[in-house]
Amino acid sequence: MNSAVTAILEPLQVADAADLQWQAQCDVLVIGWGAAGACAALQARAEGADVLVADRFTGGGASARSGGVVYAGGGTRHQQAAGFDDSPEAMFDYLRHETQGVVSDETLWRFCRDSVANLQWLESHGVPFAHQMPPGGKTSYPPDGAFLYYSGNELVPAYTGQRAAAPRGHRTVGKGQCGAVLYSHLQAACLRAGVRPLPQSAARRLVLDGQGRVIGAELWRLPPGSQVACKHARLAARAERLQNFMPGYCERLRRRLSALEHKHARPWLVRAVHGVVLSTGGFIFNRELIKAHAPAFRRNFKVGATGCDGSGLRLGLSVGAASDRLQRVSAWRFINPPYSWHKGIVVNRAGERFCNEEVYGATLGQPLMEEQGGQAWLVLDAPLRKQALREALFGGYWWFQALPALVLMLLGARKGKSLQQLAQATGMGAQSLRQALLANNAAARGQAPDPFGKSAAGRQVLEQGPFYACDISVGNPIFPLGALTLGGLRVDEGSGAVVDCDGQAIGGLFAAGRTALGIPSHLYISGLSLADCVFSGRRAGAAVVHGARLNTDCEVGS
Repeated sequence: MNSAVTAILEPLQVADAADLQWQAQCDVLVIGWGAAGACAALQARAEGADVLVADRFTGGGASARSGGVVYAGGGTRHQQAAGFDDSPEAMFDYLRHETQGVVSDETLWRFCRDSVANLQWLESHGVPFAHQMPPGGKTSYPPDGAFLYYSGNELVPAYTGQRAAAPRGHRTVGKGQCGAVLYSHLQAACLRAGVRPLPQSAARRLVLDGQGRVIGAELWRLPPGSQVACKHARLAARAERLQNFMPGYCERLRRRLSALEHKHARPWLVRAVHGVVLSTGGFIFNRELIKAHAPAFRRNFKVGATGCDGSGLRLGLSVGAASDRLQRVSAWRFINPPYSWHKGIVVNRAGERFCNEEVYGATLGQPLMEEQGGQAWLVLDAPLRKQALREALFGGYWWFQALPALVLMLLGARKGKSLQQLAQATGMGAQSLRQALLANNAAARGQAPDPFGKSAAGRQVLEQGPFYACDISVGNPIFPLGALTLGGLRVDEGSGAVVDCDGQAIGGLFAAGRTALGIPSHLYISGLSLADCVFSGRRAGAAVVHGARLNTDCEVGS
């Protein structure tokens, strides 16, 4: 196992809870204090439970590093203020296409039906949202001052469905990437509610009683307030802060963190009377798991936090839990902004077009990685490149949107006065590239339908040389292709109880967020993961208090 990840041990089995000397006791133990863990803890506390929440670091995880976008619809007050008449039915119709049966229709409907209430619940805990929308066209993340936007494929004709599209990406009000703002409110709400935190306490194994029920966990805890704990916090913060710029250096920092934990952490047994909720995120930072389940994604830029090493998944597996969709990874190849980029064509190494360029970044990244080996070009002609350069310079985009686009077009593009020369410069097949461009141009002129369903507004004739090919492949260091894992532990969809391979609930064990199979586990769209953190976190927090009972009206997993 990679030394930078949390070491997970075989479960500790005892005949009776009284046989152990526990260092702490609670009704509910939540392992992982990101958004899902915070929501589970808040809900369990609201149900009257005494709640302990443990985290390998100090809380936040991938949620705090996110854009703070919550996918919500069905008629939120912010949608209404922006002039949109959305409904749970319209949201369900759209998401049914995106989720492709990863959860049952009943669960998806409940997610859509409860969407307005869950957003209001977040607001009741201090998380602010607003209705202002971004100017201009499609964007991967809205600029400051804009907080409601189309965060998926809602405007793409093939995805819209029979009902009117509506913006459902609710960005937390703040400046910059707002995940830290959203999480700070959830963390503060936990503390106000009386949730007891155990920071810098990594769960290494679960504890089972004689009937196989999870009755607690063994945490490995750094000495609170010690110099070692302070150093650990500094290194962790540095690894998170610099991950986007120095991933190799940050990997070395993670190994140092692990070494500190192995040397200085001590076991701390926590008794959980009602049960344990696993909410430690995904496993993008676990090389061995990626190699075993999704080897095609080993070269991708890692989207997440240091704690996304699959510790919750591995804890569940250690007690016989079933997992699913571990091979599903969301690869993010955004080609907007610049807005006009999607009017070019994306082709593979042979020069063949293979996708609708106006789709959401993860919808484009999936075939790029899984069907094209991570290799592709974005082809522009001279007028379109000029337009895209102007947008990148003066469009008011974020630096992380504009700068890579400028570098790619100015320094990283291959150029050819003709298509023949561009094919020679890139190694593409000249005839394949020519046919792809001719089909695009015929569709742009209205002479034929677009082969991949691109909307009329997204089409543009590409015929004025020189032509340019921008390398949007996974290995391009100036244009990283990010990825995060989507699969997880199988759970009962009515309660969030973790189930075994026979679909039977494992007593006392629940999972939420990206540790569990859930709404975003087929294909990601912006805001869906945080929305699922609220949905699945609250579900698990309530069920662990009242006792897990398999919901016979709902399928278990998929």
